[in-house]
Amino acid sequence: MSPEAILPLAIFALVSTISPGGATTLATASGAHFGFRRSIPLMGGIAAGLASMAAAAAAGLAGVLEAMPSLQLAMKAIGSAYLLWLAWKVGRSGPPRLDKDMARPTSFAAGIWLLWFNPKAWAMTLGAAASFAALASGPARLGALLALAFGVAATLSLSLWCTAGLLMARLLRTEAQWRAVNIVLGLLLALSIVPMWL
Repeated sequence: MSPEAILPLAIFALVSTISPGGATTLATASGAHFGFRRSIPLMGGIAAGLASMAAAAAAGLAGVLEAMPSLQLAMKAIGSAYLLWLAWKVGRSGPPRLDKDMARPTSFAAGIWLLWFNPKAWAMTLGAAASFAALASGPARLGALLALAFGVAATLSLSLWCTAGLLMARLLRTEAQWRAVNIVLGLLLALSIVPMWL
């Protein structure tokens, strides 16, 4: 398979993962509060969740979700509730705490969970599986290709958003500034739910 054949998939995966949404907002907030290193489990979980979801979409699981509207609605409701809870936590947090035992970043498992209950991510990976099916000779190969493309793209994108949060943290000096930024990040995270319901 030539690089020219894979380039459209790589561009699609990168554009899809770098655009603002719940995962990118959470990576930004985590970078601002915990730094890059302590945010790696969250970013790894999101990337692994998206990679495994892309593989599942190629295997046909997304088709099952599309055929069962009640399951889709339940996933949407659970995913929305989880994102609202995270938005509330982000919005209410203050400046980063120096005591690392007091402040815990979001875990690897929570990053995976965030993606697997996100209907928008299912739609994106299903679209990719349908659009790029001709790149592979079967579902297993397509799944591996999509998992690699989305896993790498998500890792790069989330790293950029997390670094932006880290840089933002260096500019914030007062508790009022932190409170304002946290409220904005919490609201953005909550608003990221809206496209999921449209």
